[in-house]
Amino acid sequence: ALKAIKVDYEVLPHVIDVDEAIKPGAVEVQKGRRGKRVPDGYSDNCSSWFECGHGDLEAGFARADLIIEKTFRTASTHQGYIEPHACLASMGADGRADLWCCTQGHYGVRRMCAGVLQMEQSQLKVTASEIGGGFGGKTTVFIEPVALKLSEKSGRPVKIVMTRDEVFRATGPTTSSSNDVRIGMTRDGKITAASIMCRYEGGAWDSYTVVMGAQSAFASYDLEAVKATGVNVLTNRPRQAAYRAPGTPQATYAVESVVDELCLELGLDPIETRLKNAARKGTKAAYGPTYDDIGLIPLLEAAQAHPHYTAPLEPGVSRGISSGFWFNFGGETCVSLALNFDGTITLVEGNPDIGGSRAAMTMMAAEEMGVPYDKVRTIVADTASLGYNETTHGSRVTFAVGLATIKAARAAKAEMCRRAAAIWGIDPDAVEWDNGAARATGHNAGNFEPMPIEKIAADSPNTGGPIVGHHEVTAEGAGVSFGIHIVDLKVDPETGFTEILRYTVFQDAGKAIHPAYVEGQLQGGAAQGIGWALNEGYIYGSDGRLQNSGFLDYRIPVASDLPKIDTVILEIPNPGHPYGVRGVGETGIVPPLAAIANAVSRAIGVRMQELPMSPPKILKAIRAKG
Repeated sequence: ALKAIKVDYEVLPHVIDVDEAIKPGAVEVQKGRRGKRVPDGYSDNCSSWFECGHGDLEAGFARADLIIEKTFRTASTHQGYIEPHACLASMGADGRADLWCCTQGHYGVRRMCAGVLQMEQSQLKVTASEIGGGFGGKTTVFIEPVALKLSEKSGRPVKIVMTRDEVFRATGPTTSSSNDVRIGMTRDGKITAASIMCRYEGGAWDSYTVVMGAQSAFASYDLEAVKATGVNVLTNRPRQAAYRAPGTPQATYAVESVVDELCLELGLDPIETRLKNAARKGTKAAYGPTYDDIGLIPLLEAAQAHPHYTAPLEPGVSRGISSGFWFNFGGETCVSLALNFDGTITLVEGNPDIGGSRAAMTMMAAEEMGVPYDKVRTIVADTASLGYNETTHGSRVTFAVGLATIKAARAAKAEMCRRAAAIWGIDPDAVEWDNGAARATGHNAGNFEPMPIEKIAADSPNTGGPIVGHHEVTAEGAGVSFGIHIVDLKVDPETGFTEILRYTVFQDAGKAIHPAYVEGQLQGGAAQGIGWALNEGYIYGSDGRLQNSGFLDYRIPVASDLPKIDTVILEIPNPGHPYGVRGVGETGIVPPLAAIANAVSRAIGVRMQELPMSPPKILKAIRAKG
């Protein structure tokens, strides 16, 4: 039946480029979507406008010995998850439904699907399947409401799996962008003023990523005069979606490129210059807050002293440096920790694991309870079995869910101490928990042998019933995260091909709960950033149709494209977490774009102002230079 359908398409006026869509008189993507704060001189495709900053820009630029102003463009990029979007829906005659899907946030899926289908949320149970990658691309719904509606109509379970072509065409990539950066600096390397104008292509609807980009652009710097402006621009393309540190790599690429060019022009060391201007405790960020304890200066000092940075460069090899930042989030979280009759522990949380979070929760629960790691099992509950949990995004899970896990474990420990006190007939205040057992303490506590967790668990039916620790929180105090990346590379002047020779990541993790997983997060971010910098980008034809809708033509890095990526993990504790945890998942993808662009620009003697820096673009720049 589908083959019998013939579709004739009429190509309508359209606009797919952010700089074209923003011009007055551009094709209007949607009527009535102009943002209220958008000033005159911009098209009606500008759906939102954001500004932040402080200080006197004009006076700051007047004090500068050198001012550099440039424009930088980036292409839309795909998150690169291997598993396509997929779901299985089953709706009964009573209107109750079950949905299984690969998602980063099944509570969000429930909320969105219920809203679209006008269902009560209690009528829909969503289970998150094991996910084959997300990186921000699986935080919303596409096929899930359709599957539910088809199941309702057919009275049968319905399974939908997107093809790779459908994933590329119909789901949101990260935004393309065009960014104007202006920075003034004194001869000795002090930044006197800085500004950025971020124009982000949002697709056919609003996108929040431009706010993140503008807010984060100068987050690594302690500046007296700074302004960041962002505008979301509608185009005839799919709505843009999140991708690790959404919006931040694009703006950082622009800012760090100009900082690097200032260092070149003034003959300054790039790390020493960043140290001179680095954000620190007490710095007022451009987006408003005043920083508490942060790790940027220790990271820069570690990078400066590292053998990678001190090693002399061989002929034909260039080096690039960049800093990076991510806010880190907290959010609504609910955790339940249950003691089983044999003394083992079941931890129930509600966040799909896309970066080793279950292992981290298990380790924190085991640490608190004083039991071996293998005595704790962590599971991800469905939406009917546990209270609401915010989506796995924004580097929030190890911080927020970890915070709830620790407090749930402490509640369970307090209850076990009360049970032991009741058995011993002493005051609960005279009992403390230590190394997996309740112990009587104090002069009047009596002489009792420690009561192990297994004994308390076995006796629980006779001492008050199940022992469960539960904690709900809207977590705050996530603590920001910084990173520094160093890359060595060489560019073939005959082909424009870039070979990455050495790469080192420095990042503040607050406390690395599972160091191997933290290292993997940092290496993964660097690998994705390398792809973004050198090869990745959506290519559209003049008719507005995507030309490279698959991994054959959209080229993500493979093993042969990457060097060994070294990592240096610093631990500057976050005061907002009992163990000092900071999220690590986002920051790693922020510096690579600029670090690689800076190295390539130094190698060929031309500032690369557009990503990806594919061999044809590099060759064109070399030939234009002469």
